[in-house]
Amino acid sequence: MITVIVLLAVAAVLVVYFIGIYNSLVAIRERVKQSWANIDVLLKQRHDELPKLIETCKQYMQYEQETLEKVMHARAAVFAASAGGNVAAVGVAEQQLRGDIGRLFAVAENYPQLKTDESFKQLQARITGLEEAIADRRELYNDQANINNTRIDQFPDVLIAHRYGFTAKPLLEFAATEKTDVDVGALFKR
Repeated sequence: MITVIVLLAVAAVLVVYFIGIYNSLVAIRERVKQSWANIDVLLKQRHDELPKLIETCKQYMQYEQETLEKVMHARAAVFAASAGGNVAAVGVAEQQLRGDIGRLFAVAENYPQLKTDESFKQLQARITGLEEAIADRRELYNDQANINNTRIDQFPDVLIAHRYGFTAKPLLEFAATEKTDVDVGALFKR
């Protein structure tokens, strides 16, 4: 009789332990989803602001159509990658878009009337703020993805994770040039 009670107690402890691991894996997976959703919201906000910036720039930059078109193509690539949920493709498209936006702002320096346009200054500040927020959210997403990826590979979590379909999450990575500090002063020296 005591053996049965001990076995039931051990079984109950194992079940509670299993439930605890499973629930913590679910919580981590949901934090990864939430952090990606936060990035997606910012990407959509920036997606909505870029056409306004392009229209403002078109009024002054008649000879810079190629630069403006590159920004719009890169914007579309980020939107498509984000809509498809492909984190790696978002990273590549983001790298291109950030470079094109940087070039657009650098070229805008050649147009004094554009630089003083209130709408341009507001849009530039808004987009710059969104870029910073995306970078912050990217860091949070990557932290959550790393926690997820570590947990699903640790014993005993690995037994539950693989049995119940918990998978590794890709990191949102940009090229090394995107990670280095930009010398803003050098961009505007002419």
